[in-house]
Amino acid sequence: MLVVADGNVSYGSSRSIMSNNYIYNKNPDSSVSISKMDVIIPFSPDVPCDNNGQRMWWAFLASSMVTFFGGLFIILLWRTLKYLYTVCCHCNIKPKTKEKVINPGIIQADGTIKTDKDEPPPPASEVGWMTSVKDWAGVMISAQTLTGRVLVVLVFALSIGALGIYFIDSSDPIESCQNFYKDFTLQIDMAFNVFFLLYFGLRFIAANDKLWFWLEVNSVVDFFTVPPVFVSVYLNRSWLGLRFLRALRLIQFSEILQFLNILKTSNSIKLVNLCSIFISTWLTAAGFIHLVENSGDPWENFQNSQSLSYWECVYLLMVTMSTVGYGDVYAKTTLGRLFMVFFILGGLAMFASYVPEIIELIGNRKKYGGSYSAVNGRKHIVVCGHITLESVSNFLKDFLHKDRDDVNVEIVFLHNISPNLELEALFKRHFTQVEFYQGSVLNPHDLARVKIESADACLILANKYCPDPDAEDASNIMRVISIKNYHPKIRIITQMLQYHNKAHLLNIPSWNWREGDDAICLAELKAGFIAQSCLAQGLSTMLANLFSMRSFIKIEEDTWQKYYLEGVANEMYTEYLSNAFVGLSFPVICELCYVKLKLLLIAIEYKSETNESRSRKRILINPGNHVKMQEGTLGFFIASDAKEVKRAFYYCKACHDDITDPKRIKKCGCKRLEDEHPSTLSPKKKQRNGGMRNSPSCSPKMMRHDPLLVPGNEQIENMDVNVKRYDSTGMFHWCPSKEIEKVILTRSEASMTVLSGHVVVCIFGDVTSALVGLRNLVMPLRASNFHFHELKPIVFVGSLEYLRREWETLHNFPKVSILPGTPLSRADLRAVNINLCDMCVILSANQNNIDDASLQDKECILASLNIKSMQFDDSIGVLQANSQGFTPPGMDRSSPDNSPVHGLVRQASVTTGLHIPIITELVNDSNVQFLDQDDDDDPDTELYLTQPFACGTAFAVSVLDSLMSATYFNDNILTLIRTLVTGGATPELEALLAEENALRGGYSTPQTLANRDRCRVAQLALYDGPFADLGDGGCYGDLFCKALKTYNMLCFGIYRLRDAHIGAPSICTKRYVITNPPYEFELVPSDLIFCLMQFDHNAGQSRTSLSHSSHSSHSSSKKSSSVHSIPTANRQSRTKAREARDKQNATRMNRMGQEKKWFTDEADNAYPRNIQIKPMSTHMANQVNQYKSTSSLIPPIREVEDEC
Repeated sequence: MLVVADGNVSYGSSRSIMSNNYIYNKNPDSSVSISKMDVIIPFSPDVPCDNNGQRMWWAFLASSMVTFFGGLFIILLWRTLKYLYTVCCHCNIKPKTKEKVINPGIIQADGTIKTDKDEPPPPASEVGWMTSVKDWAGVMISAQTLTGRVLVVLVFALSIGALGIYFIDSSDPIESCQNFYKDFTLQIDMAFNVFFLLYFGLRFIAANDKLWFWLEVNSVVDFFTVPPVFVSVYLNRSWLGLRFLRALRLIQFSEILQFLNILKTSNSIKLVNLCSIFISTWLTAAGFIHLVENSGDPWENFQNSQSLSYWECVYLLMVTMSTVGYGDVYAKTTLGRLFMVFFILGGLAMFASYVPEIIELIGNRKKYGGSYSAVNGRKHIVVCGHITLESVSNFLKDFLHKDRDDVNVEIVFLHNISPNLELEALFKRHFTQVEFYQGSVLNPHDLARVKIESADACLILANKYCPDPDAEDASNIMRVISIKNYHPKIRIITQMLQYHNKAHLLNIPSWNWREGDDAICLAELKAGFIAQSCLAQGLSTMLANLFSMRSFIKIEEDTWQKYYLEGVANEMYTEYLSNAFVGLSFPVICELCYVKLKLLLIAIEYKSETNESRSRKRILINPGNHVKMQEGTLGFFIASDAKEVKRAFYYCKACHDDITDPKRIKKCGCKRLEDEHPSTLSPKKKQRNGGMRNSPSCSPKMMRHDPLLVPGNEQIENMDVNVKRYDSTGMFHWCPSKEIEKVILTRSEASMTVLSGHVVVCIFGDVTSALVGLRNLVMPLRASNFHFHELKPIVFVGSLEYLRREWETLHNFPKVSILPGTPLSRADLRAVNINLCDMCVILSANQNNIDDASLQDKECILASLNIKSMQFDDSIGVLQANSQGFTPPGMDRSSPDNSPVHGLVRQASVTTGLHIPIITELVNDSNVQFLDQDDDDDPDTELYLTQPFACGTAFAVSVLDSLMSATYFNDNILTLIRTLVTGGATPELEALLAEENALRGGYSTPQTLANRDRCRVAQLALYDGPFADLGDGGCYGDLFCKALKTYNMLCFGIYRLRDAHIGAPSICTKRYVITNPPYEFELVPSDLIFCLMQFDHNAGQSRTSLSHSSHSSHSSSKKSSSVHSIPTANRQSRTKAREARDKQNATRMNRMGQEKKWFTDEADNAYPRNIQIKPMSTHMANQVNQYKSTSSLIPPIREVEDEC
């Protein structure tokens, strides 16, 4: 209803405004003279409001002012009286003090003087009840206790509630008549203010300085908000007044959030502080403008008021602070304008300082600072460490490869630096499976954000190119410690750069490799891969491709890339063997899997049953026909897809025996019946890629008591209690430690020695270079499954200062020599007969001290090109295969029928460095383009597609990145890779090296000698020998079956000449790797076959060295690394003839002064390698075939009964 007075229109609410007729009817005796009224005061007839229309705002304001100034007066009066009392007491105390000084003692009756010190001390004053009450009040309002925190939070919440009631009432007139018993909001506001009054009393009691407490902002807020509520109840009248001051409570918002442990960082606290101060000031000023503009000036009889809503006032204050001032809303009252004059000064300053800082804090707020929300039914892993575009892209490419079974795993990256634009784009492309959070694993709060306690695993990436590898390893070890300290049960897979730093992981109590914790040592594996290439060139490429996920690239043209890429598509998987294989031997199962299931089984997991106290699962690679399978045996397969490996688990002899198409081998009814009634030995926990994390307790059954039993004669011969030939584990050849001066060769001494069939290691390094870890390179070449005479001599060419630092880990290995020099010197290379070596390895320890990544491999590339450009005399001799050792003693080319395999490896003399077998280590993958000047590789081509990598002449540490995801999906893969490339490193050996940092010699016992009986990699030639009939157009599958049945040799790849598919003879001697060819793959005579050969004990009984003489064209062959037996009679006759030739050669060499026995650590019964060099006629050289044949004497296995 509208009531007009003096031309003004007043808007009233329905509950407080009524018509004049109703007023007159209700109160006939009272008349209101409109002409005399200054302002119409709306009121309700249900309450006894003042009918004269008089405003009562002064009563509300007076209650607050009286309370404030009255209390302030009382406090000041109390302080004044207290001060006066203290002064008076002080004056009364002074004379007594002087008297005490004058009379320091009291003379007693006995004549003694009693001083003040003899008086008993006054009793301790008891705590008064006022102090107790004060302490109790302090505890109640303190945020240090739970009660205090609840009370503080409750007061803040009620203050915000009271502010909300003010917002609601702001739509009503400034002053109106209200009935307390009928107005619900007034009742709630009254309850809130009663609570505020009680809390004010607690604060007053607990305050130490009452005066400052009385002048606090919160106290002022209470003075001007609490008393008016009580006045309102008394007068049945409501005045909006200064209730907007409750907005000042927002200043404490940051404190409340800190009490609730929500704000923890300084930036967040500062941001909330700035926002709360800005908003509270804004709302409070808007409340004052709303009050004065809707009320008017008192000295103008409130006639200059204007109707503005509260939110219009909020808008007015914002445009005023921002100095925009649109002019659509403005202050009309003098009080309002005066307030705006002063407010614009402070408001502008606050707006100009607070708003930019708020925007800066919000802008600097971590974009990736949230928390991970786990998804039900989906696992997640946490990846941390070295997070860059290169490392993440390589990891995701392998982890999310399509060849894996459905990868229902979410990847959470945690790094303390926000990603750049390229990395951010990579995350967005994989947003369905990848999340990034900014933080550090060293911070428990960040670990909680990524839910590390529920993560399936934590993967830690290392910076392979850091200048300080030890510092990088220390950082990753600290990450492991932090994560394990937060959650000891979490599975961790970490990359390590240096092998010796792996020992520090053993110091972490919760580190347990049996529970899946793994450390992938890049230096160890890199050196192991290169060492295996010294034994079988190209093996490093094949193994690297096996554990890396590569998509199949189909090429129609008949080129070498076609066959290479078909092999690249193969990976390594694990799966449990079906019950149909129970009772069969390993060769039978292997043949059945290859022929019928199109799967290549290379190893099984075996749990030792001979020693229960040390029962440990170990992997048997091609164990032989004495191993019988039992239920639940885990097999290691080479296949192109994880789904293909399922055939080994689903195979049923009853249902699938007559099926020729392996794709039709699927789960049958028999298998479903087994699943419904599982046996106690069946697999329990399937792994994501077909393997299992926890294998059943059963294992393959060894049919004889000691499967690794060596023949009696050799066992007696080797068990010499006075000689230590192997380390304490029996896995490596060992010799007493030697001083480095005893193995140093001068250039002249090396030239006189005439080295042959050795391994030359060219190492670039100096005093300041990081250690490469040459022990990891030497250990596979000194594995105990080689006989002593089969060990290839190793010659290091490099800086003596650097090699001295490495020698501490090398001094217990036999047949190791050092030529101080530089690999860039052709004189040093000729001195070590680089043209007669079996392999030249080029390494660099100065890889990380250069800013330009393309220059990191400059030394290795220059050394490789230097060797390839060298020219040699064609009369030096002939070489055998790239990857084989020396010809077995007793092998005589003139009597080829002495053994089942009599093919020799022969090659035309090396006249150019292009024919020297080389493997070069690269840091930067793109530098591979500089190794071969005649290839056509594009600079942007991936490493595995380049010709040097496919040929096995280049190796980069980046290929090991795939091991992280491969190990996560199947921890057995890493064990298999380490078993293959390290020569037999075990966790026990690592623990020993962690204690002593050196191999410990041990006496030969049946247990240590049994460890020698393990497979090793070799290359089988098809040019000659029992497989020659298959080498010319035969099928690879026939070769596979024949080698497996007859000799227990497991073939798994081909090392083929690059241009062999053309058919015509080619001068190119480069070879490339073909992994796991199909059954019908056609063979050529020049092929070399990668195979896993059994250990032969009889080969060690012949220790006669082979000497080269000019009178026989067949004596150009060198000792081979194959280990096979020869009939005793023939061996003895050939040994005598060879000894006679050796004596003749020794006599000639002594006359020439060129004899040098330089292997001081060789066994006493081993002959020195004296090589007579004589020019070879051109006709004889042309008779030497250019192809190689790495076959050696292979012992036929015992006839095995048909178990199919």
